[in-house]
Amino acid sequence: MFKKAYKISLEIHEASLNYPKHEQVSGLADQMRRASKGICANIAEGYGKQSISKAEFKRFIVMAIGSADEMRVWLRYCHDLGYLDQRQWQQWRNTCQDAIRFAQKLGLTPLLPICLQSSVLCPLNGRGAFCKPLKVD
Repeated sequence: MFKKAYKISLEIHEASLNYPKHEQVSGLADQMRRASKGICANIAEGYGKQSISKAEFKRFIVMAIGSADEMRVWLRYCHDLGYLDQRQWQQWRNTCQDAIRFAQKLGLTPLLPICLQSSVLCPLNGRGAFCKPLKVD
């Protein structure tokens, strides 16, 4: 999973450099670069600390899950703003979901309710928050 997360982190970094200038510094592009790197960085740091402390290992895996969920939010924004096409959005979103499932399979976190395409429930409607593109008027 680390290799997969690292690969999309590089892809996201390169793609985000082409986003509008106003998104580059402290904007969507910057947030995406940070969150995507956080997934693999937290997996690596947790792995490195597992021989010292199981609690530290768990903490970093949970942070990797958080980074993956955060990344899914930024991907949703990019798709809805027209920065990502449907194919790329789905590919990166699925990789983030795979990272979450990988960490959950380690038995470190309780499994959350999962709809067909999302492990995150929308706090507003209780359904999968990232299943279908939103229509913005």
